[in-house]
Amino acid sequence: MSHHTIAVVDDDPAMRVALTRLLRSLDYDPLLFDSAEDLLAAFDAVRPECIVTDVQMPGINGLDLLRLLRLRRPDLPVILITAYPSSSSRDRALASGARAYLPKPFDADEFERCLATIFAPD
Repeated sequence: MSHHTIAVVDDDPAMRVALTRLLRSLDYDPLLFDSAEDLLAAFDAVRPECIVTDVQMPGINGLDLLRLLRLRRPDLPVILITAYPSSSSRDRALASGARAYLPKPFDADEFERCLATIFAPD
């Protein structure tokens, strides 16, 4: 049983619910946030082991959140998801240290493989 804590940041309530169900089915503990600002405010208290964030959000977007998280915890794995994928956004995300960049709707098996890679024992 993994029980790794994964913070989900998405302004779409339906996507947060879907990700919660998927993560729980894979034996992860999701923490839900509807904005990057909410995650950042609670970050030190919740200590997530991975972040899954939408790219397009009001306020701080997913790419900016990734950059801010790199300053606080450079080793923290971040997966970016987006309904509007582009090669330039993907390139910026990966160059900024994202572990994955997945278009919505993403394949659950691919998502599971990303998490398995992140949490694989050394």
